[in-house]
Amino acid sequence: MGHTAVVVGAGIGGLAAAVGLRGIGWEVRVVDRAPALADAGAGISLAANGIRALDALGLGAAVRAAGRGQYTGGTRTPRGSWLARMDGSALERALGSPIVGLPRAELHRLLRGALPPGTVRTGVTVTGVEPPGEDGRTRLTYTSGAADTVGAARSEGDPGGCPEADLVVAADGVGSRLRGALFPAHPGPVHSGSTVLRAITERPVELRTDFELTWGHGAEFGHLAFADGRAEWHAVLNSPAGVRHEDPLAVLRRRFADWHAPVPGLLAATRPEDVLHHDIAELATPLPSFTAGRVALLGDAAHAMTPNLGQGACQALEDAVVLAAALDTEPGVTGALARYDAERRPRTTAVAAAARQAGRMGQQLAHPLAVPLRNALLRLTPSGVALRMILRHADWTPPLTRAFTGE
Repeated sequence: MGHTAVVVGAGIGGLAAAVGLRGIGWEVRVVDRAPALADAGAGISLAANGIRALDALGLGAAVRAAGRGQYTGGTRTPRGSWLARMDGSALERALGSPIVGLPRAELHRLLRGALPPGTVRTGVTVTGVEPPGEDGRTRLTYTSGAADTVGAARSEGDPGGCPEADLVVAADGVGSRLRGALFPAHPGPVHSGSTVLRAITERPVELRTDFELTWGHGAEFGHLAFADGRAEWHAVLNSPAGVRHEDPLAVLRRRFADWHAPVPGLLAATRPEDVLHHDIAELATPLPSFTAGRVALLGDAAHAMTPNLGQGACQALEDAVVLAAALDTEPGVTGALARYDAERRPRTTAVAAAARQAGRMGQQLAHPLAVPLRNALLRLTPSGVALRMILRHADWTPPLTRAFTGE
């Protein structure tokens, strides 16, 4: 009898984990509490480590074809002067890939397309897991209404025929219910102090660069160009949690009216109904382990971090590859999960800390004396130093395993 796994959460990390587990011969079901997968979201940028993880999963070429390499751009002030330039060609020479930008929904579709029809089931809320029984299998507790099986007919019942499994992957996001059940003493996610509004433009826009960030006082505006000429933009503001606006796009148009082009133009090319607004939460206190029994935590459920390094999805993709490689090469599930924890927890903890620090020195910095000082230091930083800072996190090599090399 083959190994079985239930992946809880149909986001990027959960779908990637399912693809990786399928690649090593496991039977996999993915469940998600959403009533339907709406393919919502804005854009995503994937550094070389994320692309390498997708290569290991057999999806790198498809993602490159769907995306656009980020070769030109950098960081600017609201008046438009440059603080630092980005050299995507140098990154490509050093790592084999530039940063690749694409709509998040497209990445979701590519990951789902790598799974057999019926693998993903929606409308299933997993509320907890029971300790493994004598057979070593973990049982799920869940509620399920009329759940859609993606690619199959609507049906009732258990989560995809797998109320129990040899492995449960908790990929249910920053507000993970499974993490709360497994680590009740952990404080859980906290508000980072920032909120983000973002959207994809309704139509193609004229852009002189592939990627830009602009830092003001306690504010950041950035854009990411797509292959079809449209762009994703995001605005990050220092804000308490829970603040919402009746017309967020109008608020942003006023807030950024005097910022350099193309900021006003990107907002003008956006429909109000397309603007997404989320407070940024993070796991500021690292988990004591990424595993509990036969459960592996993955992605934001394990190490939710601020987006200031653009590494959240990349780290989730790394998680998926390392988990599959460990299960493929270790003699048992227990040993594989111990290896997964040992490899992933130190790296993701370090990346999360670096992202937090980058936010404090970047978008969140608001003191009227500190901002000009930071800007002066950035202008004086040699390009080679900036490149090495990016390589520090993006230079990652997937573990070798027969499942990923085709041997």
